[in-house]
Amino acid sequence: MALSKLKKLKHSAQEAPAPSESMSSWVERYTTYLRSECHLSENTVAAYRRDLEHMKEWLNGRSPTKIKIDDLTDFAAYLKNRGLAPTTITRHVVAVRMFFKFLQLEAAVESNPAELLLTPKMWHRVPRVLTVAQVDRFMNAPRRSDQHYLRDKALLELMYASGCRVSEISNLILANVHLEEGYCLAEGKGRKQRMVPLGERAIEAIRIYLKEYRPKLLGAKEPSAVPWLILSRTGQRLRREAIWELIKRSALRADVDPDITPHTLRHSFATHLLAGGADLRLIQEMLGHANIQTTQIYTQVENSKLKKIHRKFHPRS
Repeated sequence: MALSKLKKLKHSAQEAPAPSESMSSWVERYTTYLRSECHLSENTVAAYRRDLEHMKEWLNGRSPTKIKIDDLTDFAAYLKNRGLAPTTITRHVVAVRMFFKFLQLEAAVESNPAELLLTPKMWHRVPRVLTVAQVDRFMNAPRRSDQHYLRDKALLELMYASGCRVSEISNLILANVHLEEGYCLAEGKGRKQRMVPLGERAIEAIRIYLKEYRPKLLGAKEPSAVPWLILSRTGQRLRREAIWELIKRSALRADVDPDITPHTLRHSFATHLLAGGADLRLIQEMLGHANIQTTQIYTQVENSKLKKIHRKFHPRS
């Protein structure tokens, strides 16, 4: 049964248990709800109940209303350690998501942490990320003695501050960078534009680059004929390959994983925001993901404005 269907169904007239009550109380109410309002078959109800019994055993008396995403990740590991097949674990994950959606509808929890719980088929997709300390070293990799120091510094700060894809950085035009307002417009897949907030460090690095170095790269060219923000030594758009080379060189200097790619900074951007408490759907919007499940890969480790969230949670804002 789709989660959207749950949103449209009425609440049962039966009095709900107190939010702090045990898993047993909530499971009883939930199974009654599935029978009387969702009109599921007894076999389906029994299957959901069996899966939730495993969660009840794992909770060991704790109330499900106190559970967070980290706890649910531990629960998935508990199921794996029991030797359950990936398909069985996936079925448990679906049952837990539905159960927590019910708790949300009953106002027992404010949000549904199980929405962020990954299924086994997604476990291998958890991306490689840098720690905050590694990012600090990485941002300091360009040396003042480097020929393109100001450009490279601005480029790295921009990539981590925005979480943009390397192609989006390469194609970013000056007209879409709004430093006073603190954001840029990134053009992603399907030529869709999205607003991406910029932290103070990225803004300052870009300002210095625009004032002191981009004019030198531009040379005698007419500014209107060169729209891109980040320029090559010949005053043209800096190619993706050149950005990759800068990432590799900076990784060696910073003594971090030499196998990182430009996408590693994008992964780090999202993971660090999530770890700081940013809402997953806002991260989805900043990354330009069409599907929330794509963004959910960052959860292993709504209504606020993007700039406020970015300023509050991003380590280099």
